[in-house]
Amino acid sequence: MNDAQKIIGACIRAIREQRGLSLESLSYKAGISYQYLSGVETGKENFSIQVLSSLAAALEVSLRSLIVTAFDDYEGARPPKVIPAYFRPSVPLPDGLTVHHIESAANLTQLIIHRINRNLSIEVGQPLQSLIQGNNFSGLVSNILCNAMDQCTPYRHYYHQRYPDLYSPNANWGRGEGLEVKSTMNVGKGGESHNGHSGWHMVTCYKFLVGGDIQFVHIMLAQLNGHLHPPSDWKYVGSTINSETGSRRTETYVTTLMGTTKLRDGSVYLDTNYVDYRRWRQNRIDPVPEWSIFVNTIRYEKPT
Repeated sequence: MNDAQKIIGACIRAIREQRGLSLESLSYKAGISYQYLSGVETGKENFSIQVLSSLAAALEVSLRSLIVTAFDDYEGARPPKVIPAYFRPSVPLPDGLTVHHIESAANLTQLIIHRINRNLSIEVGQPLQSLIQGNNFSGLVSNILCNAMDQCTPYRHYYHQRYPDLYSPNANWGRGEGLEVKSTMNVGKGGESHNGHSGWHMVTCYKFLVGGDIQFVHIMLAQLNGHLHPPSDWKYVGSTINSETGSRRTETYVTTLMGTTKLRDGSVYLDTNYVDYRRWRQNRIDPVPEWSIFVNTIRYEKPT
């Protein structure tokens, strides 16, 4: 066994597991035996460029990316990963979606931002967030996360550019169960939408790390009532003009405190070292659900 075999083999295994592929399925796609693939992943089997190229194609990455990622990770430039212990598996999720799916999609999103920043630091000496506005960066994170969800979960892009961002072809209703996705740096923030429709909404909060990488610290999911379905979880903000910049805000709906409380109840991922939710306000009609982060607190505001 040499170091190169071990380093590249470990990277192949990591990408395979990230893609949710078994040894058998990847070996079949690459045209090799799963026993041989097991030896490649552990560094016990030698391999040719042809084998490596076949594995890269089966993993849907370029050969160059596979090798660069393998040695970058070995040298300590690893992308951040969410911490499995911070997931709260009792939180209800949309049909067919699991905690493992969300973990894989979050890690893939963080990996993509890491690779972008790695290349930018080499080429221009600046991370991505220093080049674009904060709200545009959050929009980019949302787009990357949607792509990651499309790759790592049963949910797929809704290609007609309408609500929702994602849908599950295997769900129980009509065209599938919808899922709208938003990302923000504002921890505990409620939902924001251009339509305020009913359905599942996912709000992901992240922090910046040294070097420009992002780390998800809070992920919320909840079924919200649309603005046409009382009691609505949305309020209309409208289109306003910033008095300082003259720019016009897009017409938007934001969640009411009741809608935000539903999202906070659905905190499926919560880094309590970074997120202090103890003083967050609540507004609810029904009792605190057993999966809520507030289940052992009594602070809430009765609906008006």
